[in-house]
Amino acid sequence: MRGPFVSRLLTLLLFITGAQALRAQVDPHFTQYYVYPSWLNPALTGAFDGDYRISGIYRNQWGNISKPFSTVGLGGEVVTNNNVNLGLNLLNQTAGDGGYYYTTAYANLAYTGVRFGPNENHHVVMGLQLGMIWRGFNASKFTFGDQWDPITGFNPGSSTDGFSKTKTTSFDAGAGVLYFDATPGKMANVYAGFSVSHLTKPKDYFSSNANAQLPMRYTGHAGVRLTISELFSVTPNILYTKQGTAEEKMAGAYVQLNAAAGTDVMLGANYRIQDAISPFVGFTHNNMVLGLSYDVNTSALGKMAHGSNSFELSLSVTGRKKVKTPEEHFICPRL
Repeated sequence: MRGPFVSRLLTLLLFITGAQALRAQVDPHFTQYYVYPSWLNPALTGAFDGDYRISGIYRNQWGNISKPFSTVGLGGEVVTNNNVNLGLNLLNQTAGDGGYYYTTAYANLAYTGVRFGPNENHHVVMGLQLGMIWRGFNASKFTFGDQWDPITGFNPGSSTDGFSKTKTTSFDAGAGVLYFDATPGKMANVYAGFSVSHLTKPKDYFSSNANAQLPMRYTGHAGVRLTISELFSVTPNILYTKQGTAEEKMAGAYVQLNAAAGTDVMLGANYRIQDAISPFVGFTHNNMVLGLSYDVNTSALGKMAHGSNSFELSLSVTGRKKVKTPEEHFICPRL
């Protein structure tokens, strides 16, 4: 094996194992996870102030390693009057010269009918997620050791090395639960959730023995919205994710300021422990939320990538079928 194949193989390995380290993590991750909540936890489906919402997020990372890792997520959610919220989310991540892709499509259902307290302001939501995973790569774009001749050099012809599979499709399922305090007028409204992905343990045909399973992903998230005044709020939040032997630990806080009628400004940052610092800026105007974050990598992998960092751009649009009455008050169980 020579340089081109090694570099492409390293690119593939880095992608499969995620941006943290060479471990057993498979799934993509987002810094602005609160913008794409139905990917994080199906119980968050419909957790917004409106009747329907469309969200999109784009992440670009590790641009200095061959072709950059690009992740696109698109989600749609609908709130019903029957204690049921419905959602659909699509995700596609591509990386490397070999065109490796990881594509998912999930349908979500969240049951919101469990409430307690004097005015039923404490909510418990249960969510279910069903869908498909597609993974694959183009082996013809790889180079192998037996394509190198010590006399003539590189021979682009066929190689005796091969792959038993270059594409795979799997059924997948996940579930989650969410608690949040929607009591109006409180200074502090707490929320917390937990979800498990890959309950079906789909087979990983790209593993060394071609018979391994995708490890389940466990996610815990929590926060508290602190209302300082009618114009100012602060939301500290934490996230913990574990998949196989890989872990992601993130903590941060966001400030939301009312700049004008119908317009808010959000400023904040997250720290992904032993990985990156991620400042964030966002704007809300009427029913639209625009956000931008930038990951400044602090890990050893960042040094190997020659300082390559990551950025995310997100956009959410919320709609309402009817006019909101002044008596309605919504406490969002996230940012």
